[in-house]
Order: sequence, then C-alpha cells, then structure tokens
Amino acid sequence: MRCDMIHIGETDSTNRWLMEHGGDDDMVVWADYQTQGRGCGTNRWESRRGENLLFSVLMHPLTLEARFQFRISMAVSLAIIDALTSQLSLPSSQFAIKWPNDIYWGDKKLCGILIENQLTGQHIKRSIIGVGLNVNQVEFVSDAPNPVSLSQITGQRHDRNALLAAVIEALPADPSVVDADRYRSLLYRREGYHPYRDTNGTFEARLVDVENDGHLQLCDRQGHERRYAFKEVEFIIKH
Repeated sequence: MRCDMIHIGETDSTNRWLMEHGGDDDMVVWADYQTQGRGCGTNRWESRRGENLLFSVLMHPLTLEARFQFRISMAVSLAIIDALTSQLSLPSSQFAIKWPNDIYWGDKKLCGILIENQLTGQHIKRSIIGVGLNVNQVEFVSDAPNPVSLSQITGQRHDRNALLAAVIEALPADPSVVDADRYRSLLYRREGYHPYRDTNGTFEARLVDVENDGHLQLCDRQGHERRYAFKEVEFIIKH
C-alpha cells in the first residue's frame, strides 16, 4: 500500500486524528504517545511514551461492498503477521489471530486493532484502521489481563519505524483480494475445545469457521452449533 505518512509526538487518539484531518487520499499517522488510546468499546490501550507502535491507516476501499467489510479486518491481521515474521525472522505459526483481529502470541495479546468504517450506500467510503502493537514496553501496570511485547518475546529492542514500514508494505491496496483461507488457518484456538462465555453462561466449544461477514461459528460439546457477532461471545483465557 502506498500512502503519505505523518509522525506526531502526541495525540489523544490516532483514529480520531485521522477522522478530523484525513481527506481523500490514503494516509498513515503514527504517534509516540496517545493520551486516550482506544480499544474496542470502552477499553483503553496501555502504552508508555515512545515504547510501542501506535498508528492509524486511512484507506478508501471504494470498490468493496459494505457486506464484505470484514475483509479489511482479515487483510490488516495478515499484514501485521507478515510484517512480524519478516522483521523478526520468526515463523507465522508463532502468532495467531484471535477473532476478529487481535494478534496473539500464545495466550497473550501482542496487538489490538480498531476499525471504523464509513459507509456510502452499499459501499465503504473510507476506513480508519487503528493499530496498537506492543514493541519495546516490558512492564504493564494497567488491568489489561494478558499483554505481551516483542521485547518480552525476543529479549531485544526493535525498530518501530521498520515495523511500521513493513506493515504498510504488507497491506493490500485492495482488501477485497485478501486470502480468507490463510486468515482462517491462523486463527487462535483453531483446534480443540476451549472455554467461552455468552449471555447464557460458560461453555466449551470448538471453532468451526469465521464467515465471510465476520460471524464466528462454534460447536459446543453437545454438538450444538453457535453463531456470534462481535462482542456476543467472550474467550475465557487463563492468566
């Protein structure tokens, strides 16, 4: 993906910055620090100043129909894993995509993604993709249950500029051509039964599929199929 890149020292949120300053051209803004780094819903993203990679991408996938917008989530997840494997010389099998788009190392969260799409009719007018990647921070003090950084994984410090360039290079200009089968092959908990929780309580299930529109399909131990939209089911992870 080719786009303009802007580096700023501090902002409340790189997603919000792009909402205010983004125009008709694709662009990336990355910051050393966010005062109100956002996760999904009311979640906040912990990051020490200058330690991690905090950025947002503005793209205009005008040919992508709104009903296929989950392909953006797939494309970004795969681009981050591709960047990590190329920069760290680690196999992609060391990382996993926790549905819908968190990047995990084992049972720990390495990267979070927040995607906000603006629709025009049946198509996507623009998409703002916020990414928080834990790079060099080695101590986390918030109540986030399971963070991990690249430095904790490798024992080394890493170049945030090089990582960002690798992610942007790996992002397809047209997310509609994403390899959905590869996304599914890298899913967290893609084998075996694991604990989950929904509005009816806890249960164990195996992952069956992620549909093209992003719905998660599970099958519990009683053989009942369960289908969830985002935020309708929780992964229970031991810490």
